[in-house]
Amino acid sequence: MGLSCTYLGHSGFVFSDGTENVVVDPFLTGNPLAKQTPGDLDCRTIVLTHGHEDHVGDSFTIASDKGATIVANHEIATWAQSEGLNATGANTGGKVEIPGGWVAFTQAFHSSSHSGRYMGQPCGIVLHLGGKTVYHCGDTGLFSDMKLLGEIYKPDIACIPIGDLYTMGPELATRAAEFIGAKIAIPIHYRTFPVLRQDASGFEPNGVEVLELEPGATHEF
Repeated sequence: MGLSCTYLGHSGFVFSDGTENVVVDPFLTGNPLAKQTPGDLDCRTIVLTHGHEDHVGDSFTIASDKGATIVANHEIATWAQSEGLNATGANTGGKVEIPGGWVAFTQAFHSSSHSGRYMGQPCGIVLHLGGKTVYHCGDTGLFSDMKLLGEIYKPDIACIPIGDLYTMGPELATRAAEFIGAKIAIPIHYRTFPVLRQDASGFEPNGVEVLELEPGATHEF
């Protein structure tokens, strides 16, 4: 058993154990760096960190086309259900069993809305699949409980926003990676738009391997 991840660009991923694919924050349409289209993705589970357009992205289209279940906070799940989609709602601290593994929701310090509609509390997610644990921080600033989350979940991989302005920049993200303590940190939420940081310089956590992925690239763990 193992885990592969395909980086969709921005904050999006497809995580796979070879049998199950889990899609996270699939922002493809309107993403200038995206290499895939919604029709390229096949999954039974889509996990969303929060309601902003650059994270919800194409999730409703994929869920409709593939019959996938959206797993998100209560407000996003209720919205998806009102559109006739399969959705499971949870909130911070909750855990959801999914095909092949589980997802838990953590706090994140950000905002969450879609087209002016409040979309509940933003979250980070912890995904366990293929014998590996991934902590996707979502959009967030630095907070000290990242260290506690690292101690509780012991993630192998952390996906950490470094783009500044709307999230942490590289310096605070460096501290976040050290708090979390995963062996590998993947920088996310940068380069997509000119207002974001265009490279990962300054993201240099001690004792953590930084794995930069190009959109469309797949890495095996």
